[in-house]
Amino acid sequence: MTPPAITPDAVATDQPLLIELLTIAQRRLARDLAGRLEAEGCTLDQWRVMRALTEGTGRSMGELAQALVIPQASLSRIVDALTEAGWVYRRQDEQDRRRITAHLSRLGHARLARLDALAAAHDAAVRTACGSHDPGPLLRHLTGASVA
Repeated sequence: MTPPAITPDAVATDQPLLIELLTIAQRRLARDLAGRLEAEGCTLDQWRVMRALTEGTGRSMGELAQALVIPQASLSRIVDALTEAGWVYRRQDEQDRRRITAHLSRLGHARLARLDALAAAHDAAVRTACGSHDPGPLLRHLTGASVA
C-alpha cells in the first residue's frame, strides 16, 4: 500500500514543523549560553574547541573541524584566538612532522573548569525549566539512537 500523496493543501502551515521548533530551541539555548560565556571572555565555539581538547593527546585541525562541525577556516581563527589567550597551544606531531595538533594548556584547563561550571549551571536551569533532568527519552526518540 502506498502512502497518500502530500499536496501543498495537506501541509498545515499554521503548525510549525518539528525541525523548526528544534532549530528555534537550539538557537535560543546557544544564544543564552553564549551570553554567559561572553561575560567570561569566551565564545561558544571557543568553549566547544577547548572541551574537545580535554583528552590531553591533542587533535589535528581536521579532526577538530570534523568532530565539531566547524569549517576549517573558522576553526583556524578560533584556535588562533585561543592560542593568543594562552588557553591552547599547537605542537608538531612526533610521528608525522607535517601534522600539527592542538592541545589545551594548563591555563586552558583552569579556564575551562570555570566555563564548564557556567555551562553546567545553564544546563541545570534548562532541565529544571523543562521539568525533566533526563532528556534521554526525548533524544532517543528524535535521533533514533541510544543516548546515555
